[in-house]
Amino acid sequence: MAESEKNSISRLRILYLYKILYENTDEDHKITMPEIIEMLGKYGIPAARKGIYDDIEALQKFGVDIIVSKGYHSGYCVASREFQLPELKLLADEVSSSKFLTERKSRELIQKLGMLASKYEAKQMQRQVYVANRVKTMNEQIYINVDALQRAIAAKKKVSFSYFDYDVRGRKKYREGKRSCSPYALTYSNEQYYLISRYDKRPEILTNFRVDRMDSVQIIDEKVIPIGGDFNLADYLKKSFQMFSGHSSKVTLRMENELVNAVIDRFGKSADMTAYDDDHFLLTVDVNTDQPIPFFSWLFLFGTKSEILQPVELREQYIETLKAIADKQNNID
Repeated sequence: MAESEKNSISRLRILYLYKILYENTDEDHKITMPEIIEMLGKYGIPAARKGIYDDIEALQKFGVDIIVSKGYHSGYCVASREFQLPELKLLADEVSSSKFLTERKSRELIQKLGMLASKYEAKQMQRQVYVANRVKTMNEQIYINVDALQRAIAAKKKVSFSYFDYDVRGRKKYREGKRSCSPYALTYSNEQYYLISRYDKRPEILTNFRVDRMDSVQIIDEKVIPIGGDFNLADYLKKSFQMFSGHSSKVTLRMENELVNAVIDRFGKSADMTAYDDDHFLLTVDVNTDQPIPFFSWLFLFGTKSEILQPVELREQYIETLKAIADKQNNID
């Protein structure tokens, strides 16, 4: 065998050795030297014990956590990895339960996450590929959209796209004309991806677009409209119930004390709450009053335990909405 060929095999041997140890071992599963030699042979790599010992030592010096066990239970294993198994399980659960990901993409990503573990640990991550009966997105193009939007945001360039809804048969129904906007941020809210932007047809307010309802996203060679002011994404999300776009107004509520936890869950510990009496507190929040129905739906969860004090117009609108719902239900044939 020529010297150059020997050197080539030697270089490949350490790479395949690392692959074999990484994929086939963990703290609970070791492999023996004869098994290593046999596996290397399947890759067409002849090997002797001395060379493998040297390669294992080199990998250890490189930083790979290879444990060498001697005696009755002798063998070799990779004892630790970048991600621990509980961390990978957590990531796999998030991937499997995400509405944002299609069923196919969930399967693909969990399989890739499994490549960061041994084959034995990877089996534990496949216990569920997606949550049973979970509604998953149907738009496979979403991953391409996200990449294009991220590039546009980084370059501070506008984007254009087609926007659609679904009809009762689950078919796409495109809204008229192309849309263009200045993209500022992507956010994951209410188990959906949204683009926060200034829509060219309504540049006076921020507009949120569902990323999974966007098609054919294109970066335009045109600078974005400056977002203006000290934009704070966290504050913006607190006032955007269900991510509807529109103007916001200060709203004051009187709520029973038992609702403090619900308020903190929605607005955080920095929510503007003050004691009112022994049984109630006042809450002041910014709410999108152009599209108040999502806010009303949140408020309805608490029944008679919460009241809108200000603005009076919003309280009256809430009352009229409740009446309209009751009338609709009463008039069902």
